Amino acid sequence: MKKIRVLIVDDSAFMRKLITDFLQEEESIEVIGTARNGQDGLKKIELLNPDVVTMDVEMPIMNGLEALKEIMRKYPRPVIMLSSTTKEGTDNTIKSLQYGAFDFIAKPSGAISLDLFKIKEQLKEKVKLAVTANFKNKQILVRNEKNIPHQIKEYSKIDTYSEKSTTYSEEKRLKDKIVCIGTSTGGPRALQHVLPKLPKDIDAPIFIVQHMPPGFTNSLANRLNSMSFITVKEAENGEIVKKGTAYIAPGGSHMHVIQTGTSLVIKVDKSEIRNGHRPSVDVMFESISQLKNYYKVAVIMTGMGSDGTEGLKRLKTTGIVDAISESEQTAVVYGMPKSAYATQLVDKVEHVEDIAASIMNFIKK
Repeated sequence: MKKIRVLIVDDSAFMRKLITDFLQEEESIEVIGTARNGQDGLKKIELLNPDVVTMDVEMPIMNGLEALKEIMRKYPRPVIMLSSTTKEGTDNTIKSLQYGAFDFIAKPSGAISLDLFKIKEQLKEKVKLAVTANFKNKQILVRNEKNIPHQIKEYSKIDTYSEKSTTYSEEKRLKDKIVCIGTSTGGPRALQHVLPKLPKDIDAPIFIVQHMPPGFTNSLANRLNSMSFITVKEAENGEIVKKGTAYIAPGGSHMHVIQTGTSLVIKVDKSEIRNGHRPSVDVMFESISQLKNYYKVAVIMTGMGSDGTEGLKRLKTTGIVDAISESEQTAVVYGMPKSAYATQLVDKVEHVEDIAASIMNFIKK
């Protein structure tokens, strides 16, 4: 069996040694070289042609973010970023995901993490997953936060579900509306394709679960907010929901949506981990399934595993719901969308760049 050839880029000799030792415990992984900074890393990539690169975000001479841009421009391949949870570290990590990094891992205790063993298994799994990632037809999105988003498309008024009864359509128009989105690996870039294309006056709130550890979702929300017409924010416990706002579940916490009188209210908690995830798409979808008199659009995008599938089933059996899954062609990891599609409950399969238009077609019907 061909081994996965990995290059490790980190300015700390101690960290390079630890990561090398961890990865080489796996028979399927071979560490073929190390580099001390981004500049050194670029030379080693050209020389050694690794399958996967692990790269520290914060390094001297050339940091991980600058090196990543060059890798994606000259030698595109899966890059896994290792990040601290400082404000600068989390902001740069979110940028790296939107510049083309495959995924990231949070260092347990800063730049030099003596307890790096805590993320050892996670690191091995992400390296193995990275070589299966879909890097075909990926456009690297390098945007300035102040850029004005692309002009909103004219959404088709064609009823793609004309075979459904008039009663169904009229009942749907009478209801308040909710959009709920679940995503994981590759999600930050996928969300960057979707949220900036939604109009400010969208007649619905948007709820999002993106699998992330604590400390990173606020940076993700701020970055997406800077490029969107709608407001994008990290969800807060107890806040009253507003239309035209996207709420991202805080990393490490579940997000529930409950009805209080005529208002929807967000509940955030650290209840039991579901299917290895907190936040969990299933938990969010199941809470939304309990809301009566709402028409719902559910979206499942790129990610490993099946989170969101059971929640989609609950949504479909308890209310009026249209479901969208991301296509295999554009999903970085075609796990969660594939699992959802296999239920035969998905109404539309869309390339990521067309998901916003599909959401608006459903909302406006």
